[in-house]
Order: sequence, then C-alpha cells, then structure tokens
Amino acid sequence: MKKLLLIKIFLLFAFRVVAPSQEALYVTYSPPFEPFNSLVHAVAMVEAKGDTLAYNKIEEAVGLFQIRPVRVKDYNMRTGSSYRLKDMYDYEISKKVFLYYASKIGPYNFERIARSWNGSGVKTLDYWKRVKEYL
Repeated sequence: MKKLLLIKIFLLFAFRVVAPSQEALYVTYSPPFEPFNSLVHAVAMVEAKGDTLAYNKIEEAVGLFQIRPVRVKDYNMRTGSSYRLKDMYDYEISKKVFLYYASKIGPYNFERIARSWNGSGVKTLDYWKRVKEYL
C-alpha cells in the first residue's frame, strides 16, 4: 500500500514537471478597423488636392475637407465642442468632423456620404464621379 501511494505521488510530481499547465495569456496588437480611410483620402483629394492649408475665399471653406463656418457651428452644437474655423486646418480635427458626419449620413454608403458632404442637387453626381476616381 505504501509502495502504491509512493508511486502515485511520484507520478503526479513527474507529470507536473514534464507537462506544465497550458495557462497562458497572449497579448497581440490589432490595429483599429477604419472603414472610411479610402473615402477620407478621396474626398481630401477632390476638395483640396491633399492640401491641409487650402482656402476657398468665396465659400470661406478651409482645410483638407473644405469645411465652412456653418459646418463648424453645426458640429459644435451637435457635439458640445468649441472648434473655430481655423481649427479645420488641423488634419486630425477636420478628419474628426468629416468622420462625424460620414458616420451619421450612412456608414459604408460612400456615394451617399460624398454627395451629402458636397451638398445637394445634380452637381453632386459629378462630385461623386470625381471622388470615385480616388477610391
């Protein structure tokens, strides 16, 4: 009986040493999914040819996405932000504003987003054609 008990103890110890537990934690980095990246690039190219310092004197539109004062005012009202028009020269801020409206207009419907960003009416069809060239 003592021999059997000693053998069991030895085997338990031996298996524990030879076969460690499989408890492991793997941490991997997964980059965020950004579904609008290609649209952001396309609209930026059509609106300002990629120039973050672009300015349209007639519409008072600024930055990469040609954001006008009325859009800044609307964005601030909806989000509680306090951005000013000159802040739209900052790529990250103007992209944030663009993505806010893009997500409200219709996620994954690039045509609807682009045409709505441009305005309304028949001319938005031409705008969409230009945007598609960069997608």
